[in-house]
Amino acid sequence: MWKTLPLRGYLMGLKAITAVMPFRWPELYEGPGSALELVRRLAADGHRRVMVVSDATLVRLGLLTPLCAELERLGVEVALFDAITPDPTIDQIEAGLEALQRHAATALLAVGGGSPIDAAKLIGARARNRKPVARMAGLFRVHRGMLPLYAVPTTAGTGSEATLAAVVRDPERQCKLAAVDPRLIPTAAALDAELMVGLPPHITAATGMDALTHAVEAYISRNALARTDEKALEAARLVILHLPEAYRNGENREARQQMARAAHLAGIAFTQAGVGYVHAIAHQFGARYGTPHGLANAIAMPRVLDHALPACEARLAQLARHCGLGPERGSSRQRAEALVAHVRDMKEAFGIPDHLADLRETDIPAIARAARAEARFTYAVPRYLDQPGAEALVRDLLPPA
Repeated sequence: MWKTLPLRGYLMGLKAITAVMPFRWPELYEGPGSALELVRRLAADGHRRVMVVSDATLVRLGLLTPLCAELERLGVEVALFDAITPDPTIDQIEAGLEALQRHAATALLAVGGGSPIDAAKLIGARARNRKPVARMAGLFRVHRGMLPLYAVPTTAGTGSEATLAAVVRDPERQCKLAAVDPRLIPTAAALDAELMVGLPPHITAATGMDALTHAVEAYISRNALARTDEKALEAARLVILHLPEAYRNGENREARQQMARAAHLAGIAFTQAGVGYVHAIAHQFGARYGTPHGLANAIAMPRVLDHALPACEARLAQLARHCGLGPERGSSRQRAEALVAHVRDMKEAFGIPDHLADLRETDIPAIARAARAEARFTYAVPRYLDQPGAEALVRDLLPPA
């Protein structure tokens, strides 16, 4: 029914629903040792069989060892599923479901970046809903919820530990599917900088720019509310202040903790306000070329903001002012442009390219169509793109000849 309404009416209805929807945020544990506090909470909730969802690299580095040992000390039987890769696939979700059923787990513990947390959401949803992932993709289709999920992010980017979304890749159709439902918000989460100190600089940068994208797109969304503005403004300020230090000095626990906080706040903001064309385009790059999500966002963000600026100049200027960017007595346009310029400067300082090396001219029409289709009835962007405009924007991201 909703998609038969004119776009403006549809978006107004979506904002009205968002404004009154009762979101249940995860119980949050923060600071050094908070990951151990979280697993104690899991045991205290009465779970005696749990499946830990992660990736092989984190297992090899030993990050999960103290958490699993504490669970076993508390009498919880642990099964480990570490087959999740960046941009998890539907096949990995099905394999995880089989592992969960073999272990008869009653809860999930996700440890890792956005990929393991998103995968754990979908594994838990599959266990409850008895329908394939493709039929849960879209808005409010996870009718039976998911198993209790406890999340420990090891990157400061996606904010998946606080969001109602889970994204999975369908390699056969070369697309990404997103399930969006408040029932996918985890039970509890821990932001523990100790688990992030070994993150390489390039991953720190890409995931941090992902958090910044969430904050900026939530703030300029036409679905933004006062409560999302508060979170988005603070998240953007924290990223701009602390990401350069976390990138330069990964051992700085305070910078890492503040970045974890920023990613979490940005996750809460975009869960309610939504994102925009940066994500719509980045999802196509990830599905088609396997581009890491944070990197894809960072590459696309300045060009998308250039396009959006005429329709959200005042909002970008307010965001710049909150982050201490732009001339003290500058005009709204000058401040907005200063924010976009700062995003470009951060990208350059982090060694993130202006262009996507894998992008091919022949793919551009299909990428533009898919990005427009994703955004049209999903994201309340400040300014919509037509097909020629979308193609031109994506074409600007081609590598030099």
